[in-house]
Amino acid sequence: MERKERSRTGRPEAGRGRGLLKKGAAILMMTFAALALCGCGARHLAVSAGLEKSPYYHLGDTEWDHGGVEEYYFDHLDSSYNEIYRELYSRLSNREDSGDLYAQVSADDFWKAYYAVLADHPELFWVGSSAQTVVSNLTGKVVSYQIESTVPADQRDEMKQQLDAAADACIAQTDETWSDYGRIKSVYEYLINQVEYDLNAPSSQCAQSALLYHRSVCAGYAKAFQYILHRMGYFCTYVTGKIKNGGDHAWNIVRIGDQYYHVDVTWGDPVFADGQESGTGITVMNYNYLCCTDDEILPTHIPDGSITLPACTDDSWNYYKINGMYYETFDYDTVYNALMDSVESGRQSIVMKFGSADAYSEAKEQLFTDRMYNDAVQYLMQQNGVDTWNTRYSCDDSFHVITIQWS
Repeated sequence: MERKERSRTGRPEAGRGRGLLKKGAAILMMTFAALALCGCGARHLAVSAGLEKSPYYHLGDTEWDHGGVEEYYFDHLDSSYNEIYRELYSRLSNREDSGDLYAQVSADDFWKAYYAVLADHPELFWVGSSAQTVVSNLTGKVVSYQIESTVPADQRDEMKQQLDAAADACIAQTDETWSDYGRIKSVYEYLINQVEYDLNAPSSQCAQSALLYHRSVCAGYAKAFQYILHRMGYFCTYVTGKIKNGGDHAWNIVRIGDQYYHVDVTWGDPVFADGQESGTGITVMNYNYLCCTDDEILPTHIPDGSITLPACTDDSWNYYKINGMYYETFDYDTVYNALMDSVESGRQSIVMKFGSADAYSEAKEQLFTDRMYNDAVQYLMQQNGVDTWNTRYSCDDSFHVITIQWS
């Protein structure tokens, strides 16, 4: 049976200090030997006994290296995690892939801090999502760690240069005179155009899968997006959770001004979205997940609760409102004229977002049951001299968005 013990230390009585010190030293040596046999490292013992202090964090510290980014997870974790978070970040950023810990934490607290560090710092691209830990049988605390690296130590400097160059290539397509929204939107579009969703992508949980290999899953999309935005000086945090009726998922939250917005680059990718919708064939980029609100995304995205997320309630930067694709109510003539203008001007598609479930439902009925868009299809057939024309469409019930792709 595993036995857990707690040791205590006291101050020697006046006039008996020297003798007690010798005796205490002997007891300490014996205790050290016993702890070593129980899997408790020397550093763990020294810190527990007050003989060694952590060089990474002291109670009351307010200044530390944070890599030049706003650490959302660190800022919102309970202060009891400060020491282990700061130690892990310092050691991982210094590329200490293994080591004996100063912080005295349980396995659960170690993992919470470990994942918080990775969520705040996508630039730790060589650190895998798993690691090996040694837990003391005596204290129940984590004694040491060993990460599972995705990049060999001698290749990290070169890969860091490659990642920065890839991020800068994206940033170069923006202009500093643009609004913050405009620059964030450009990064969203860049990654969607550059990256293919691939469950078998290498290093899929890290930024390099998207930025260097151009194949990734949700974690890679989100880490790459965060990596670029951090390099641009923007706030961007990493969110983990699940998809309703689906598996694990990751996305981001950004801040524009004093408001927060969800961004899911993965679900903006039409190839991924098409797979989710059972093959509509739509290839139009999906802007539903660019700067969206809680009300829009939470019906399908369920955060795991590992951290309290900021409220995302503002829709000032809704793509459809900004670009004249938003219809507060359904008006037959307005929608009909928008359809005809779309084909007459040669656009490949039309996207319409409606302001309520009722307006959206009426639009779907008029468009697809009563075939309101027939005149637009007739126009396309006449212009192209053909007798048939295939259109594709998709309807997003959560966002009240209808997409029609004419060709």
